[in-house]
Amino acid sequence: MSILHAPEGVEWISHEMIMRYEDIYSLIRILTELGIKKVRFTGGELFVRKDVSKFLRTIRQSFPELMLAITTNASLLSKFIDEIKDLKINLNVSLDTLNAEKFKYMTRMGNLDDVINGITEWSKLNLPLKINTVLIKGFNEDEIKALADFARKRGAVLRFIEFMPVDQNLWTQDSFIPASSIKELLFSSGDWKEVGERPSDTDGPAKYYVNLETGQRIGVISAVSHHFCETCNRLRITATGELRNCLFATKGIDLLSPLRAGDLEEVKRRILLASWEKPLIGKS
Repeated sequence: MSILHAPEGVEWISHEMIMRYEDIYSLIRILTELGIKKVRFTGGELFVRKDVSKFLRTIRQSFPELMLAITTNASLLSKFIDEIKDLKINLNVSLDTLNAEKFKYMTRMGNLDDVINGITEWSKLNLPLKINTVLIKGFNEDEIKALADFARKRGAVLRFIEFMPVDQNLWTQDSFIPASSIKELLFSSGDWKEVGERPSDTDGPAKYYVNLETGQRIGVISAVSHHFCETCNRLRITATGELRNCLFATKGIDLLSPLRAGDLEEVKRRILLASWEKPLIGKS
């Protein structure tokens, strides 16, 4: 296996520096007032947080028109399904391998069976489900067909993502598989057709393809080989309340300080500033 892991893990952050539920709630209220239609909770892992299902219910009740999405590793999903299944959540699951040994190697302590059980139980509800797979040369490119079959049998939309150089200690050119090669590997058999433009402005950057025989939809996200900066409409907020207008940004704008100070107009000003300063590539 060529993929590497930094043994030191992630930086520890004190509890006081992390946004409380009250902070997140206030921030979502401000964002919706500014016209945000979709909010996604991602990780880390959302379901390790205490009372998360209660918080999600509060968000749904307070913002019934908001598109609410979660990205999870699904290791704890089965424990929360009954508590969140009626909240109209769009679920994305990060799953890079169906091999138990590879999975344990990648996660260090993860149990693949827990993830598969969570995905399977959710799929029985006929609720929105996407599976995100980062393809890494020498690690999981031989699982493309197996992952596609796994997603199809569970009614999930599978999305293959180029390995992004977010962490230069992990990313190497030798481990990178471009979208063009992903499509060659995926579409070497079967009759596939590109779906076309994104159906709405809340959809992500994937290009989707449909199998004309089975009807399966698969997306390919070319985050490295074909930048989609000119169509990116996303703002990212870290657990410490820092707003970043680009996935590759190493620093952002502090929202937590004015938020806790009760200066909501300043929070709005900083959000608008970050929006105006989003980088554009490919446009003059």
